[in-house]
Amino acid sequence: MMVSALIEREIAGPDFPVRGGVFVAVVGPSGAGKDTIIDFARAALGVDGDVDFVRRVVTRPSDASTEDHDSLTDADFDVAEAAGAFALSWAAHGLKYGLPSSVDQTIAHGRVAVANLSRGALPALRLRYTDIAVIEITADREVLAERLSARGRESRGDVLARLARAAEIDRAADVITLDNSGAPEIAGEKFVAILRKAIAHADLGGMV
Repeated sequence: MMVSALIEREIAGPDFPVRGGVFVAVVGPSGAGKDTIIDFARAALGVDGDVDFVRRVVTRPSDASTEDHDSLTDADFDVAEAAGAFALSWAAHGLKYGLPSSVDQTIAHGRVAVANLSRGALPALRLRYTDIAVIEITADREVLAERLSARGRESRGDVLARLARAAEIDRAADVITLDNSGAPEIAGEKFVAILRKAIAHADLGGMV
């Protein structure tokens, strides 16, 4: 996983870190249900103007089996990145991911931004924004294996090997972990409660 060198150079400039709001980064292994929990919170909060559920740009076609995202070819992604279209971008699993530059304005205006991130992008995120919250969505290994196998993209052996690699990743001390092994509304309600706290924190930050 590599964060864009363009983004790293930009963060070294005088306008960073951006302060005012809170960036809520959702991380976790494939199959944990990150998009499901984010969708639950989006539905629960409705059109709350204090929260921006960030739509990612990915070099992968959008279809019913993947997250709802904007798609670019590799070449078009590189052009957009060079033009400053992304607040943050990274590569993982043979794909490129980007968060639109409008996220900077969301944070600067004292709002909350929510996005699904790769864990390796967190160091750059911490440099770009003053206040962040990292929420790790997890599930029991057997639950993860069942969900990933049901997708039909990998053999069960490949799924188990991937889960074994993921288990080797150290968890940072400041990461809030939500178990999503059961009904999604259980972890979803807890996530919504975290977002409400982030909104309250952003409101206070905007008064400073």
